[in-house]
Amino acid sequence: MTSALTETARGPSAPRAGGGASRRAKRSATGRVSPLILVFVFVPFAVEAVWVFWPAVQGFWLALTNWDGLSAPTFVGFGNFSDMASDPIFRTALKNTAIWLVLFGGLSVIGGFGMALLLQRERRGVGIYRAALFTPVVFSLVVTALIWRVFYQPDGLVDTILRTIGLGDFVQPWLADPDTALYAVIVPALWRQIGYVMVLYLAGLKAVDPALYEAAKVDGASAWQRTLYVTIPQLKGVNSVVLSVIVIDSLRSFDIVWSMTKGGPYHSSELLSTYMYSTAFQSTQLGYASALAVVIFLLALAVILGYLIRAFREET
Repeated sequence: MTSALTETARGPSAPRAGGGASRRAKRSATGRVSPLILVFVFVPFAVEAVWVFWPAVQGFWLALTNWDGLSAPTFVGFGNFSDMASDPIFRTALKNTAIWLVLFGGLSVIGGFGMALLLQRERRGVGIYRAALFTPVVFSLVVTALIWRVFYQPDGLVDTILRTIGLGDFVQPWLADPDTALYAVIVPALWRQIGYVMVLYLAGLKAVDPALYEAAKVDGASAWQRTLYVTIPQLKGVNSVVLSVIVIDSLRSFDIVWSMTKGGPYHSSELLSTYMYSTAFQSTQLGYASALAVVIFLLALAVILGYLIRAFREET
C-alpha cells in the first residue's frame, strides 16, 4: 500500500517536470533568431558594404589626395578644398546648383502639389490626365534631353509656338545663349519631375481623413483655408519624402544637363555634378573630383537634416 501510494504520488510529478522542461526548451527555441533571418539581413548588408559603404569611404579618402587615376595617390590634406575657393568654375557651378535647387525643387513641389489637388477626386477622365502627367517619368533623362533638344532647335516647336502667339521677338538660340541655357535645361527637367511629385502627393492625399474636411466645412472654412490648415499639416510625412527626393535629384542632376549642353556654353549651365564628371574623366583629376563629390554630399546632408530637425522640433 505504501509503495502504491508512493508511485501514485510520483506519477503526476514526473509529467509536470517533463512539461516544464519542454516549455523551457520551447522558450529557448523561440528566443533564438532563425539562421534564415540572419542570412536575409547580413547578406544584403554585406553587398551594400562592398558596393556602397566602402566606395564612399574611399571617396572621402581620395578627396584628401592628388590622384590622376594611374599613379599612386599623393596625400594633400585639405588642399583640394582650399583650391575650390580660387576656382571660378567651381563658384559658377555652385551658384548654378543653388539656382537649380531653388527653381527645380520649388517649381516641382508647387506644380506637383497643385496637380495632385486638381486630380485627387475620382471623376470621369481624370485617369487620362494623371497618366499624361506621369508619362514623362517613364522616359529616361537622356531621351527627355534628346526630345527637348529638338524642341529648342531653330524653328523648332518652341520658336514656332512663340511666333504663333505673337512673341517672335523672344525667339533666340536657347541652348547656345549663356543667359538662357541653364533655364532652358530646367524646363525639361521640370516636365519630367512634376508628374513624379504629383504621384507622391496623390498618395498622401488619399490618407487624409475626410472627416477633417467635413468638420472644417461645418466651421465655415473656405477651400483655400481647408487646404492651408487641413491638407498641408496632414502631409508632413509626405513633405519629408518629397524634400529628400527633390534635394537628391537636384544635386545629382547630370544626365539631362550633360546630354543637352555638357555644362556650356562657357560653363553657363555647369552644375557641381557635371563639373565633377568632367574633372574626373576628362581632366583626370580624380582627387579634386572626389572633393567635389564630398561637397555635393555635405550640401544634400545639410539641407535634409536641417528640414528634419525643424520638423522634429515642431512635433515636440
